[in-house]
Amino acid sequence: MVEFLKDLGRDTRGATAVEYGLILALIFLAMVGAVQTFGQEVIGMWNLISDTILASTGV
Repeated sequence: MVEFLKDLGRDTRGATAVEYGLILALIFLAMVGAVQTFGQEVIGMWNLISDTILASTGV
């Protein structure tokens, strides 16, 4: 049992998968933040367009 635990402590086969998982998680979080910011800008743009059209038509 002790030998198994020593071997398990020296095993690095799963480290690369964990590193890739962390990198993907950071990329995902950056994408979510960017899409959220972009979405707010687009909503603001369409609200401005709508207000301008309503003001010009006198409705």
